[in-house]
Amino acid sequence: MTGKIVVLSACGTEESAAALARALVEQNLAACVNIVPGARSVYRWQGKIEEAGEWLLIIKSRRDLFDRLRDAIVNAHSYEVPEVIALPVVDGSEAYLAWLDRVLCV
Repeated sequence: MTGKIVVLSACGTEESAAALARALVEQNLAACVNIVPGARSVYRWQGKIEEAGEWLLIIKSRRDLFDRLRDAIVNAHSYEVPEVIALPVVDGSEAYLAWLDRVLCV
């Protein structure tokens, strides 16, 4: 394990996705956030099956920052129950992982 994580979240508008991505980077909770337009989500909410277009955020960070990152997402998000799922980075390019460490020196 590298101690690095990729966190997934989704937003309902391009503007909210961009604002959240920028805030996470500005707060040094993420080194980089990719905003992927055109995601289509099908999910169960309050007893009904819903479908919505979303902007997927792919957030690169470190495991030790997760609690603060999660709280920042939850506090800034427009959804009642925002997606915040952390996936471990098992391995990666040494140069990229070193860059993450340099950028996320908090």
